[in-house]
Amino acid sequence: MTKMRTTYLGSLRTEIEHIQSGNKVITDAPLDNHGKGEYFSPTDLFASSLGSCMLTIMGLAAQTHGFNIDGTRVEIEKTMGTNPRRVVRIDVDIYFPEGSEYSDREKRFIEAAVNGCPVANSLNPEIVKNITYHYN
Repeated sequence: MTKMRTTYLGSLRTEIEHIQSGNKVITDAPLDNHGKGEYFSPTDLFASSLGSCMLTIMGLAAQTHGFNIDGTRVEIEKTMGTNPRRVVRIDVDIYFPEGSEYSDREKRFIEAAVNGCPVANSLNPEIVKNITYHYN
């Protein structure tokens, strides 16, 4: 079990603290929702957590099966809907380091890890997830 604390700072801004480590994250409402857009919005964190989770689970698979994904990056684009305001689509582009090569077996481990990501499995099934792998 992990515990976090969120405090409202005013002006549509919050501070989230990870209790165990003491690390903190600030959120801000986005420009299109009366905020300053100076920090991640809560829905930015929501979408970004998908990419972080995918990379973490891919890293575990790589460690377990003896290959390396160091330098792999994920770019996320979220699309908001209305009535009610919510995330309706998340586009995920996974870029592997230049010069990296993966066997078909390793690609299966990578893609199974992405599909097994706990955040992805926790998302409402109505949220469209488009995942594109950019193997070199």
